[in-house]
Amino acid sequence: MAPEPETSAPVTPTLRQATARTWRSWRGALLLALLVLSGAILIVLISGENEPGKELDPADGSLVGSRGLAELLGEAGVRVVRVTDAASAEAAATDDSLLLVTHTTRVDSGELGELERLPGDRLIVGDSYYRKVLAPQLSRKDDARTRSRDPECVLPAAARAGSAYMGGMTMMTPTGGTACYPAGEGHSLVSYPYGGRTITVVGDGQFMTNLRLGEDGNAALAMNLVGTHRTVIWLTAPDDTEGEQVDLAGLGGRSLTDMIPPRFGWAAIQLAIAVVLVALWRGRRLGPVVPERLPVVVRAAETVEGRGRLYRARRARDRAAAALRSGTRHRIVPRLGLGADASMDAVTTAIATRTGQDAHQVRSALYGPPPADDAGLVALATYLDTLERQVRDS
Repeated sequence: MAPEPETSAPVTPTLRQATARTWRSWRGALLLALLVLSGAILIVLISGENEPGKELDPADGSLVGSRGLAELLGEAGVRVVRVTDAASAEAAATDDSLLLVTHTTRVDSGELGELERLPGDRLIVGDSYYRKVLAPQLSRKDDARTRSRDPECVLPAAARAGSAYMGGMTMMTPTGGTACYPAGEGHSLVSYPYGGRTITVVGDGQFMTNLRLGEDGNAALAMNLVGTHRTVIWLTAPDDTEGEQVDLAGLGGRSLTDMIPPRFGWAAIQLAIAVVLVALWRGRRLGPVVPERLPVVVRAAETVEGRGRLYRARRARDRAAAALRSGTRHRIVPRLGLGADASMDAVTTAIATRTGQDAHQVRSALYGPPPADDAGLVALATYLDTLERQVRDS
């Protein structure tokens, strides 16, 4: 039987192949042009009248504002009263309130006297002309670059927080005061008693902003300084709209949207429809999920050890103890025949009956206060392990 003749593939490319080749050659340039055009459209459509953020304002959600700190204070049960003048601050002041004044505050000499007579403690942020009145006996030393610094002091608010984004104005410590976060020959945080109140001054307030609040121990330091009273009277700059009126006057009373050509909207709609059609045309359906082997397998023990080191570095004995107690209760309660919503007394009585341990000691181990030092934390972990083993083996 004679072999069939071999068929050769066509040499001349078909129209579809030529189109696909052209698209692969130009798709990068077309995509770039589309992105540039889309960005230009967005810039034109946006009015550009967004106000800049108000620095250290508890109602401002921009990077320089402090809404994040205000929300944390509210969750902790602290009432934040935002005021813009001395009269409002005087109406909200109590013996258990904290007056927070930042360098952005605008007060005149008459209001300054009213603020000086307000009861309660004070927290002064940054350097300004009213610092000498609201924080007497405190002398300025120099300026320092704002960066992450260690507290190196015994002040509980700073020692518990650890490193923070501090700097700015540095100060000398008055008699009887405590200074933290050294910078050069001075310190960027000083706290001292005066006239029956505690006055605290920080050289820079960036650690309280939304941008820096999640870094280092900034949130802890801010909460430790501001959240020590039931009420925080946050004196901030008043709302001012004069700048917007000036900007509009410079444009002849017209906004940027008023200067867009009348038919530009139809062109933008047509362009959007074209983009959607191209996306639908070139879109490809994703296939099924394909499992992929991880290049590195991390053991669970290493994860636990890493988290434990983080707790130790931050001296978070309270959180470590809470994690140990929660895990022990989660594993022990089902073995006792109790539900997940069992009360503290029921759990304590069942464990003491099952193991023969003292009920008061069991209650203290499972629901007591956090340990005072690392040795206490280790002893608590050992005792909880013993309880769990006795319940499991009984």
